[in-house]
Amino acid sequence: MRRIGIDVGGTFTDIVLFDGETWRIDKVPTTPDDQSRAIVAVLQRLAEPLETPIVHGTTVATNALLERRGAPTALITTRGFRDVLAIGRQHRPYLYRLAQHRPPPLVPDEWRLEVPERLSADGRLIEPLDEAVVRQLAERIAASDIESLAVVLLFSFLDARHERRIAEIVREYAPDVPISLSSEILPEYREYERTATTVVNAYVCPPVRRYLTRLANGIGQRPVWLMQSNGGIVSVEQATEHAARLLLSGPAGGVVGAFHLAQIAMRTPTPHIITLDMGGTSTDVALCPGEIPTTAETEIGGVPIRLPMIDIHTVGAGGGSLARVDEGGALRIGPQSAGALPGPVCYGRGGIIPTVTDANFVAGRLDATHFLGGRGDIRPNVAAARAALAALGKPLGLSPEAAALGVLQVANAIMARAVRRVSIERGHDPREYVLVPFGGAGPLHACELADALGIRRVMVPPSPGVLSALGLLLADMASDHVQSLLISADALLHDDAPLRQTLAAVRAHVETRLAAQGIRNPSWQAWLDMRYRGQSYELSVPLALPYESGQVAQVVRAFHEMHQHRYGYAMPQEAVEVVAVRVRSVGHIPRPALPRLPAATEPVETALVGRQPVWFTHEAPHEARLYARARLQVGHQFQGPAVVVQFDSTVVVPPAWHAHVDEWGMLWLERQTG
Repeated sequence: MRRIGIDVGGTFTDIVLFDGETWRIDKVPTTPDDQSRAIVAVLQRLAEPLETPIVHGTTVATNALLERRGAPTALITTRGFRDVLAIGRQHRPYLYRLAQHRPPPLVPDEWRLEVPERLSADGRLIEPLDEAVVRQLAERIAASDIESLAVVLLFSFLDARHERRIAEIVREYAPDVPISLSSEILPEYREYERTATTVVNAYVCPPVRRYLTRLANGIGQRPVWLMQSNGGIVSVEQATEHAARLLLSGPAGGVVGAFHLAQIAMRTPTPHIITLDMGGTSTDVALCPGEIPTTAETEIGGVPIRLPMIDIHTVGAGGGSLARVDEGGALRIGPQSAGALPGPVCYGRGGIIPTVTDANFVAGRLDATHFLGGRGDIRPNVAAARAALAALGKPLGLSPEAAALGVLQVANAIMARAVRRVSIERGHDPREYVLVPFGGAGPLHACELADALGIRRVMVPPSPGVLSALGLLLADMASDHVQSLLISADALLHDDAPLRQTLAAVRAHVETRLAAQGIRNPSWQAWLDMRYRGQSYELSVPLALPYESGQVAQVVRAFHEMHQHRYGYAMPQEAVEVVAVRVRSVGHIPRPALPRLPAATEPVETALVGRQPVWFTHEAPHEARLYARARLQVGHQFQGPAVVVQFDSTVVVPPAWHAHVDEWGMLWLERQTG
């Protein structure tokens, strides 16, 4: 049970140590040039035994993709299909923008290579693989600076022999070049998405491999597991091979942690919560309607990624997001961030552009004395933050405090749009959910965001600033696999042998992967990707396991109901197609227990550590009480305006909000009526 969770963020690296009985938390500034340096430093400070394993959430893959700092990558594809990556889809991200610029493909034109070969749409051989051409391409790759290779052949998800043979030949000439095969990364139809996802995996694989090598050199033989985007952990070997599965590594840990704590505090296995993870660079939101939401497709940095992952929506509004006035005189926030270096102006590391964190200091919502528990790592310079906000507000005719409130209001509006995106736009009423804020800045904005959305209850975890790291320790080992099926539901109603065979093949593939990681007796889940004939999108409908005859009819009915809920209509008279089979295996790991706390023995006033003016409106500041979170006990309650300070975060309780502490140490905030 003894293990360490480490989540690397844009500004801070968060650490949670569970020694079997007690919890320890820590935060240190992230080292952007090499994330492993901060990890090595904190491990030396913890002085943990070498056998204590690490569960790690990293942004290396995400940063490599967003900043276009991945490896020089080549693509080998079927003759005639080299431009699939450049053509893409006729998708307009901005419907009314006349001039739209797509990001360039990750593989440049000269390295999109073709080989003669061809399979039919049903997997029959039309043209054999020309191995002589493959050898010529392999020689060219070996003599170049190409660091990674993606292989995507037409219909290889039906028969992968040609892809595997290409990999064998290339390894003869370039044994050190990692190779990503689409038949292993994404064995399903849709040429563009399959090509793009395989290329992304190849593009981020070398940076991830280099990072993990540096980390291993720094921490020795300590066991390391990595969080995947699907909310499950995986071995270093699997993470290196399937590097694209780490793209939402850190945010996934936060959702897992928030959902687990909500299950405990709300006394239900199916809590309805909205998670709000506001860190230094961005804010991640997820709506959990009684379960952790997953999706098979997302977009990162303008590139479609079709892999199983927790359904998280990200916006560029974090504590380090830069504030500016645009050419039209409007106040803008992000998506650019001050990051860890130079960081916000108040950190005194060379930052000159005000950030959301600077605005919180000037508005009185952050207290310099108690920031990071008063530890000397960072001593905030509030005067510098005030001067930066004064310069920002001058062209708008605003005082520093008014400018700070404007920055906070714009940031809140960006986050509110993100929550509406995952709730109202998908048929969910946010008023029926509990908001769970975390990250260093989430609890600062939670109540005002809840007001904007009509949410009446907010649950702040005991250590919100390191919840993503805590979630890493609560995650199970998980493995996902998908296989195309492309058959009508009517055909399966008459003969379900193709479904049975596909389920068996996918399960066998996953079991081989699990055996390599030492996982025995996992639990299994399955879904069918279904659509009405003629549609270009699918819904993943749960399929009960073990599979039994007669389930196809049940799944079809469930599909109609799901389509009605998601899109507002269903067409039971239309033909339904089963596009793919998805299978997930979960190897359950014992979870650390959350201690139940004793009832209060002292009045809430013993937690009072001061008072200070806090700006909530432009008229005048409110005098807010400052409470120390570490001194709050079960049963304590108080009325806003108040600020709750703790080492890893700060909670702001506006006027008309009431707070109380439950037996698990959760701080519940509730909007008062009237």
